Amino acid sequence: MSTLQRETRRSKMGFAISKVMAATELEKLKSTLEKNSLQDLAKQIKEELNLLNSTTLDIAITGVAGAGKSSLVNALRGMDDSMDDAAKTGGIETTMEAKKYPHPTFPKVTIWDLPGIGTLKFQAKEYLKMTNLAEYDFFIIAAERFTEHDVLLAEEIQKMKKRYYFVRSKIDSIIMAEKRKPNFNEEETLTEIRKYCSENLRKAGEPNPRVFLISSWDLSAYEFPLLQDTLEKELDDLKRQVIIESMPAFSKEALEKKKAAMEDRIWKVALVSCAIGAIPLPGLSLVCDISILVATMVKFCRVFGLDEESLGRLAQRVGKPIDELKPAIKKAPLANQITKEFVFDLLSKSVFSGAVMWVDFVLKIIPVLGSLAGGAASFVTTYYTLKSFLNDIKEDAENVLAKVTELQDK
Repeated sequence: MSTLQRETRRSKMGFAISKVMAATELEKLKSTLEKNSLQDLAKQIKEELNLLNSTTLDIAITGVAGAGKSSLVNALRGMDDSMDDAAKTGGIETTMEAKKYPHPTFPKVTIWDLPGIGTLKFQAKEYLKMTNLAEYDFFIIAAERFTEHDVLLAEEIQKMKKRYYFVRSKIDSIIMAEKRKPNFNEEETLTEIRKYCSENLRKAGEPNPRVFLISSWDLSAYEFPLLQDTLEKELDDLKRQVIIESMPAFSKEALEKKKAAMEDRIWKVALVSCAIGAIPLPGLSLVCDISILVATMVKFCRVFGLDEESLGRLAQRVGKPIDELKPAIKKAPLANQITKEFVFDLLSKSVFSGAVMWVDFVLKIIPVLGSLAGGAASFVTTYYTLKSFLNDIKEDAENVLAKVTELQDK
């Protein structure tokens, strides 16, 4: 079988596998277009995408000194404690004032490392005066042993109708130490830790404590995934999308969430492209489609951690050269390699042949697109190309994740 035949067969298979799912999205679009004109809907979506791109997320991490706050700041940014731009860690209070740490890939996301509360340097009442709690979206209160200072802070946060989450970090260190004991049982140990933390909070005045046990070194372990799920449920739609995009790709489940979020973006981007195609200005649709594809593909790479900088941070975090991770990326280029030339080349090969098969499929569901000059072709090309690319980028991200696990096990 020739290379062209293999690629064509792959395109047809991808079409058959995904058309049922695509039909659901297209039926929703058809229903929406029955109530709005294409141009009005495209304008609304463009405004929504712009709003999402400008949405900020400010996460405050606070609590007693030495509880692993700074390490958690670094973990959420996909960084190791030893990196140049990492939050400074230490066994004593190293955070003297609220310090902001922008996410290295998503600058609209900021992790704030706040001073520890209840230390000799920062008594609780003075702490509340010096810290502007209102500017943060939610709070993670970290501690090894929770006290009345943490509950006082939680009460002040609640007064501002903000959310807070109690976290017991360094769980990996505890488990490692406990493993030396005879008859060790990890689940029983975790239950005891959780019970101990909850009892301390109840004694300090917290009526219904909920404590997440996490390891900043390995976010996939213990209860960080549960913490992320909780955050996503309790944040508004825009900030929920931002946190899914910006969180490290630490597990297959996290990658699935990222893929679902990007799939929701694809049909919106395709519709904007379709509206541009419907405007009878020579050459505008093609040029704009390519620009949209480049920008969206670059975003996908960054969301999945497949850009040179993110991959370099991951390699440093696991103590391996970046060249040991790159071979795991087999299907898609890194973000910095995505250019207009790359997209033109992609469209001229298998993806384009697959996209052609989608035209009739789309027009059967949304026939109105066929009446627009270039609209249907523009929608289908953008939609199909991004669908195919997203599948490839997720597979590559899974390969990188597997490679990291393999290297850590050696």
